[in-house]
Amino acid sequence: MGDSARRDHWDTTYETKGEAGVSWFEERPAISLELLAFVGAGPASAVIDIGGGASRLVDALVEARWQSVAVLDIAETALVAARARLGQAASSVEWIVADVTQWRPGRSFDIWHDRAAFHFLTEPADRVAYAENLRAAVKPGGHAIIATFAPDGPERCSGLPVQRYDAAALADTIGEPFALVGERRHPHLTPWGSTQSFQYSVLRRGDG
Repeated sequence: MGDSARRDHWDTTYETKGEAGVSWFEERPAISLELLAFVGAGPASAVIDIGGGASRLVDALVEARWQSVAVLDIAETALVAARARLGQAASSVEWIVADVTQWRPGRSFDIWHDRAAFHFLTEPADRVAYAENLRAAVKPGGHAIIATFAPDGPERCSGLPVQRYDAAALADTIGEPFALVGERRHPHLTPWGSTQSFQYSVLRRGDG
């Protein structure tokens, strides 16, 4: 799927289903917040939420007075919804409308968070581009928290095929200089009551 088709797909998804009508919606991103604490991140850490869309992680971080928060998503519709929900507090967040495989980071981050974006990259070239941007964006000693569908998770989502991972496969795909330092399997309950098996993998950048 090309960049334009990908953008149209996700804009349409959020326009038709809304924030709470997508399968990955969660009222509070509890696992993400636990893993941020696990890696020692806090309000002084610079974090970017890849594919953050209308996710409520940004709400939790703003509420906790994180000072450097960026949210990147290909769907401008989703970011507009998140900004509207936050109101005046949205001005403290950097909002980036971009395809993560085409975007080039303009600064460095302590934390790269991605819940349910990477597993949509089924083409090898897209995964390579993602990993290159991850390496360019995360500081030495920084962390990536990446959540994908687990091996027993869905094979498709939002009408698209996905690539499922266990922690070892995810770490191998991302490659050096990142190493696996933590993992968590999580049964996510969708808004309509079904369960999706997610794999959260925590990677640390070890060079430098």
